[in-house]
Amino acid sequence: MFAPRSIPWPLVALFTAGYLPPYLLPTTVGRLDTSLPLSTTQAGAVGSALLLSSATAGFLLASRVQRLGARTPARFGLALAVLGYGAAALTTAVPAVVAGAVVGGFGSGTAMTVAAARIAAERDPHRASTAGLLSVSALAGAVYLTVPHLGRAHGLPLAAIALTALAVWPLTGRLPGGTADTRAGHGPDGADGRTGPDDTTAPLPHRRSGLVLAATVLCWSLAQNSLWGVSGRIGLTQAGLGDAALGAVFAVALGAGLVGVLVAGALGPRLGRAMPVGAGTVLIAGCIAVSAAATTPAAFATGEIAWNTVYPVVLSYLIGLAASLDARGRWAVLVGSASSLGTSAGPLTGSVLSAQAGYPVMGLVLGAGLLLLAAPMTAVALHTGGRPLLPGAIRRRGGTPAALVAAATGTPSGAVPEVGAVEQPVVEIDVEAPAVAVQDAYDTAGPRQAAAAPGSGTG
Repeated sequence: MFAPRSIPWPLVALFTAGYLPPYLLPTTVGRLDTSLPLSTTQAGAVGSALLLSSATAGFLLASRVQRLGARTPARFGLALAVLGYGAAALTTAVPAVVAGAVVGGFGSGTAMTVAAARIAAERDPHRASTAGLLSVSALAGAVYLTVPHLGRAHGLPLAAIALTALAVWPLTGRLPGGTADTRAGHGPDGADGRTGPDDTTAPLPHRRSGLVLAATVLCWSLAQNSLWGVSGRIGLTQAGLGDAALGAVFAVALGAGLVGVLVAGALGPRLGRAMPVGAGTVLIAGCIAVSAAATTPAAFATGEIAWNTVYPVVLSYLIGLAASLDARGRWAVLVGSASSLGTSAGPLTGSVLSAQAGYPVMGLVLGAGLLLLAAPMTAVALHTGGRPLLPGAIRRRGGTPAALVAAATGTPSGAVPEVGAVEQPVVEIDVEAPAVAVQDAYDTAGPRQAAAAPGSGTG
């Protein structure tokens, strides 16, 4: 499915290191609760502090990644992740654990920011982000299956995150550096056809669409993590599962997530972005309602597995949509940071809703919210999805390939040259063809060479 040469594996590895903490948040918070003198609320607050620190890194670095390059901030973030999570894993002092989680969260957020910005500048950001989701889903699944057999220590999931960051460090040597490497063709405005360092201060394009997407993704992620934060309690107390059966359901759900990522990678831009985002969010709303209202093991397993299958599909298209708004990756970083904010507030929201109204009502509230979010998210996808290009029309260099835009809008791919392009409006200029002499009407019969079409042969 994936061509090895078309995927930037160092960025995929960095993506994995940055996104792993949110994937492991349930087991991280659960072990803080059971292994340290912390209440459930306090353990959840530590997890929220970790994700808030990660989101802060994204907001702070969104406009600086292109100027700093990828290598230096990536190494800085990975170093903070190793030190922070490693220290939190090796101590049982609560203040030190909290401080380590916050430091590690900032490091993970830095790595995530660099990965998101650089993936947005790729010729096919959807393929790269899908590969990253596949990688982090597989690694998280392996951790969930392995860590329970190693004991109940609070530091095991934290150590797994720190070791992942350490393993990714050697790959940062293949990332571009600052402006020197950029001019050498390793980054913006180099051989890959990206925008140059002088453009890093350019205003954000698609401001209205970007703000709408960031706000809706924040709420979208909040709804997802609201259920994820209380799924264990729903399975144990309402659906009647035991610990072993609940673990098996979650393991299968993570496997279903891998299937969802593979499906997203196989589909690519064939369906555009609006349909996967809109219809997928509607399906997720139904899955959340089913899981929250489940009173039998079969109903709970059905809801959780279906939800984890669809969720990564929609997420991959949302990442690609954010990347398409700005070839320099600023909207990808800002939308990703907004998602982290929503994720950090999810467990608290789910706990409050379920305590006040019960799990079934919580599911209905979250599902209804997702149905409302589906409309503006789909509208952004439709508004920024590009338009069909006529044969010979080539857009300016710097962003999404014209062939990708055509695939998203239904234009036959053969009608569009595959040239790196940013989604700039195509300006059509009427050029009058030279008048044909009257006597040519009596020339020898046969085909006459047509005048060059406006815009053909431009690059």
